[in-house]
Amino acid sequence: MFEALADHLGEVRERIAEAGRDPASVRILAVTKTFGIEAVQAAWAAGIEAVGENYLVELEAKRPGDVSGVRWHYLGALQTNKIARISVMADVISGVSRAKELDKLASLGSTAQLDIQVDTTGLSQRNGAPASEVLGLVRYARSLGLTVRGLMTVAPPDPEGAREAFMLVQRLADEAEVTERSMGMSDDYLLAAELGSTEVRLGRLLFGPRHYS
Repeated sequence: MFEALADHLGEVRERIAEAGRDPASVRILAVTKTFGIEAVQAAWAAGIEAVGENYLVELEAKRPGDVSGVRWHYLGALQTNKIARISVMADVISGVSRAKELDKLASLGSTAQLDIQVDTTGLSQRNGAPASEVLGLVRYARSLGLTVRGLMTVAPPDPEGAREAFMLVQRLADEAEVTERSMGMSDDYLLAAELGSTEVRLGRLLFGPRHYS
């Protein structure tokens, strides 16, 4: 089913190189939502070491079939009543955007690495903290003994809006003194790579169209 994945991955890395970045400096996070554990196994076989899930139910279903060495990222918005389960399942929790989520993670003694999600769209249906709150959240997380890995964003769909979003996250990451900038998905990963992303989150480009039931 995923015979072409290695070819797709090679094409992605070639395009990143053409954009002026060393492909080794941009981590590929395989987003396997709606696909089964076979997608995770295929990604690992192709050399991808990090897998992202948007939904807790899929993370819980796939992680028990863990491919040794894979790092699991939870990418969805956090619901307070599910944080305990997410914390057990995920090595990296992205989508953190509120102080109360940090409080809950700290109360659990979570050892997961965290990404603070930056809202760069202003859309009510998008998760993320306003840019003005990001540095405060990073400081607060550290004061609780939590590990902030970096910042994450889902950019606006238009190229100019995406450019501004990625530049904003770069500036905030520098100010917060975090190394990871999880920016860019299938439609905008090249622009994100050009503007300093350290991690692009790819699903469709690797696995093909998603199959929703």
